[in-house]
Amino acid sequence: MPAERFEVAAEDGYPIRGGIWHADTGPVVVLHAATAVQARYYARFASWLSGQGATVLTFDYRGIGESRSTPVKDLQAGWVDWGVLDAEAVLAYAGKRWPDRALCAVGHSIGGFALGLARTSDRLDRIVTVGAQFAYWRDYDPRQRRAMYLKWHFFMPAATRLFGYFPGARLGWLEDVPRGVVRDWSRMGPRFETSVRSALDPADLAARHGATRARLLAIGLTDDPFCTEAAGQRLLDYYSGADRTHLRIAPSDIAVPEIGHFAFFHARFEQTLWPLAAAWLLSGRLLKDAPGRIVFPTG
Repeated sequence: MPAERFEVAAEDGYPIRGGIWHADTGPVVVLHAATAVQARYYARFASWLSGQGATVLTFDYRGIGESRSTPVKDLQAGWVDWGVLDAEAVLAYAGKRWPDRALCAVGHSIGGFALGLARTSDRLDRIVTVGAQFAYWRDYDPRQRRAMYLKWHFFMPAATRLFGYFPGARLGWLEDVPRGVVRDWSRMGPRFETSVRSALDPADLAARHGATRARLLAIGLTDDPFCTEAAGQRLLDYYSGADRTHLRIAPSDIAVPEIGHFAFFHARFEQTLWPLAAAWLLSGRLLKDAPGRIVFPTG
């Protein structure tokens, strides 16, 4: 359990809730979740990272977990709202509460993209993303692409039209999801800003990531069907102003049969994968004996 609970209001007044694991010194790290994943999923990692010397904040996007203040079927929220409003509210809160400490971020899956939509991301010192991409279907693993397309780009929007939201909890597919998020996911093309529905200008959305000057470590797992090398690099291309390192890790690199899209944050990887994130967030360095291979920068 976190040591402290917090609530902040997004720019539109929507309440965003989360938890804090405290450390007396070191950076302040805001963890941005994957789609349909509650913040509590990351609690063990957050607690461990706090023990390494970072204050860690986790939070739920609107419509998810503790930030579900209204029935999810009444929410129009999409991925842009999760980044521009929700991530921004928490990053700004962390920056104001701890103004003299380095501000850092972790982003899992869409969280690695959403955090860059927040204006305050230009204050970030260091970022670690895990499996981060924005679900362009042509970047999916070719061996699973057809099945993934049918599941996420056909069945999910069809069920959403029927219920007014995606009933993920009822179906055993993680959490319920607002229909705006489903719309964004199911219609995603090679460019995020021209695929989503938003009142913001596409050029503004596209430019936000480029304002980030952080040192960014993008971790991709070779058995993750969402974050293939192409998908990971597509996301990194948005962070054009950051000092970017793209690290690809195979399960065999750490002598395990599989890791996939979600398991990085499982406690069984405390000794093998979590130190990669801690070293980068605490000191901005890649461990000398880091598993995997660097695919960007090349050479």
